[in-house]
Amino acid sequence: MMYASWAGARFTTASGVILQAVVPDMNVSSSVIPSAVEESFCAASIITKSSSSVNASTDDGSGIPTFRDAGGLWRKHDVRALATPQAWGENQSRVWQFYHYRREIALKACPNAAQTAIAQLAIPALREKVAPNAEVTHITQNIDGLSTRAYNDLLPETEQRSTPFLFEMHGRLGVECTAHDCKHRESITTSPICPGLAGTETLVEAGTERVVRRADLPRCSQCGELARPGVVWFGEKPHRIQEIMALAERADFCIVVGTSSIIRIVKKNGGKVAVFNVDRTNHDDEADFLFLDPCEISLPQVLNISM
Repeated sequence: MMYASWAGARFTTASGVILQAVVPDMNVSSSVIPSAVEESFCAASIITKSSSSVNASTDDGSGIPTFRDAGGLWRKHDVRALATPQAWGENQSRVWQFYHYRREIALKACPNAAQTAIAQLAIPALREKVAPNAEVTHITQNIDGLSTRAYNDLLPETEQRSTPFLFEMHGRLGVECTAHDCKHRESITTSPICPGLAGTETLVEAGTERVVRRADLPRCSQCGELARPGVVWFGEKPHRIQEIMALAERADFCIVVGTSSIIRIVKKNGGKVAVFNVDRTNHDDEADFLFLDPCEISLPQVLNISM
């Protein structure tokens, strides 16, 4: 495994061999990415996997609190217990206020440099600079929609389109109909998401919870039934998981950002893995490259893509 510390401006292999590297504005005279990383970008199939894991987040660099860092009222609750079907069954008002609070923060956030760097890989004219002829898929656990916004921000409005390369495996902060014969999903960017939740984000930040009637919670735009947050909760199956597993099995190169999952699947089938994180996590020792620094700093440096 190759360890890289951008703060130290050098790469160190597991055997202790030091390779020259550089960080702009750190008084280093030249910029050299190790040839092993460059060669990996020549892969035919590249996947990127990003997460909002605690202490490792591409979200965190956008100013969005990580899941355990939600403030106000949520300091009194186990927020992970709110992200379950059981919590929804017990208190739909509280669950919706939690996700409305997070949604309002996400709507005000902008994609950070790491998210932009990943989005640049999806644009052929930019990707050819580092990964000619490669096919790129981005799998994200983030639910804020910033990955799509990062991509669209790079394109003129006339060229913006859906992002088939992007798999939002945990959904998005939109809505999903609870009616079994509907299940309509919709991404909504208006604020507030419904009149009944207006202002609750300010109240819960101050530690106060409002009781919002079921009739005043978000409704499905197709059938009018109650809608739930459009995210995957603990105990539920991630979206498109079989496709994701198949992609991981045949990937030549995997860029893992802010998480440790998927490493073993890629390595088992002979692919190379580069991990970007701020701290060590499980399975890091199985990666080919490890970059420990804020992802919004290290990832653009390594990809070295510019408009």
